[in-house]
Amino acid sequence: MGKLYIPHRLTIALIGENGVETGEGKFPSRNKNYTLQDIVEMEDFPDPVKKIIKARMIRLNGKETRKYLVSFKNQTADKDEWLEEDAIPEGNLLLRRLRASMRAEEAHQ
Repeated sequence: MGKLYIPHRLTIALIGENGVETGEGKFPSRNKNYTLQDIVEMEDFPDPVKKIIKARMIRLNGKETRKYLVSFKNQTADKDEWLEEDAIPEGNLLLRRLRASMRAEEAHQ
């Protein structure tokens, strides 16, 4: 089985047999009786994006596509990935920052 990850923002609620929250999930490290409902796979919640480093155009199936080199929080540089804009969480905000920094660099040259 792969690694399991429970995001810090996720509140774990243990559901009793009658379908009602038992309240036992307030301190999840004290309860070792997790159900599958309580566990979230790591792929569903990847590490948050730290920043977009640079952009490039590639030809994919005869069509030009823009990809971005993305750096993740709590990861080393060898884990950086080239992703399309729609695959980047909070991509709009991060792309605005990238474009602003590129404009600032051009202005200083």
